[in-house]
Amino acid sequence: MPPHPAAPLSNRLLIRKATKADVVGIRSVLHSVRQEYGVLSANGVDDPELEDLEASFFDRGGYFEVVVDGQGRILGCAGLYRLTHLRAELCKMYLEKPARGHGLGKRMLKNLLAVARRNGFREVWLETNCVLTEAITLYRQHGFQPVESDHLLPRCDQAFLLQLDGHMK
Repeated sequence: MPPHPAAPLSNRLLIRKATKADVVGIRSVLHSVRQEYGVLSANGVDDPELEDLEASFFDRGGYFEVVVDGQGRILGCAGLYRLTHLRAELCKMYLEKPARGHGLGKRMLKNLLAVARRNGFREVWLETNCVLTEAITLYRQHGFQPVESDHLLPRCDQAFLLQLDGHMK
């Protein structure tokens, strides 16, 4: 069950559950925002878990959602990916410029944390890059704490962890 019904956030933007048909639009958002911030790595947007959203996210207790405009164009995305039975990863949380400043990042984060709690995860992990300062501020406001990691994605230089036990924001 989605964390909320697809509801308009304004007369032109809404957040809804992603479908297989959204993968091209999701990849477009990933490319656009990663390129904008200079974190487009050698693999570009060839994120293999996007090949099958159902198997990679939904069937494993995770979730993936998109932000769409009035014409159905995807302007943002965010996913919750199961790492272990107790830990999920917040991933691919990006918004193109026209979708920023409307509270969408905060809303997507809250949606995905609600899914994590409901599905029994105790921790949410994320990797990011220091140039994504707005996102890092949002994560910290919701209780994510920086942690050391021996292994980060090539485009990432920081890791954060949120303990969900008793943490309701």
